[in-house]
Amino acid sequence: MTVHFRHIDSPIGLLFIAADDTGLRAVEFPENRHPVKREGDWHEGDHPLLDEAERQLGEYFAGKRRDFDLPLAPRGTDFQLGVWQALRSIPFGETWSYAQLAARIGKTSAMRAVGAANGRNPIPIIVPCHRVIGADGSLTGFGGGLPTKEFLLRLEGALPADLL
Repeated sequence: MTVHFRHIDSPIGLLFIAADDTGLRAVEFPENRHPVKREGDWHEGDHPLLDEAERQLGEYFAGKRRDFDLPLAPRGTDFQLGVWQALRSIPFGETWSYAQLAARIGKTSAMRAVGAANGRNPIPIIVPCHRVIGADGSLTGFGGGLPTKEFLLRLEGALPADLL
């Protein structure tokens, strides 16, 4: 299956977005710790899902969108897919700890694995891994860098009070 991609401007830098006919496959930051594997047939260019993703991301950054309505097609293990699905239930403007996320998927003793899956989320922003913070309210590691995480949480009004 062909994967189409493009780069789009955003307030946090040039984002890479990719989609196939089943859904959005990737959103990557300019500095991305875990880029999506570029296996198979990848082509730069147009695709209706890329157009819609770009439009919705633009609305999000303009403060006009809180939720995304896009078909998603991330690639990962069953465990990762479960974590990424749980991330989608964190409401806009709120944050969860890794413990809360682990409890949400019924794996309270797997916080490190949950953290690792969170860090490998291939569709950040839309699947809001930036909303997961340390139990003490600290901004813990983030694949797009802590300044990007801080920007996104500030945009959503979810930055912990001691960081305002």
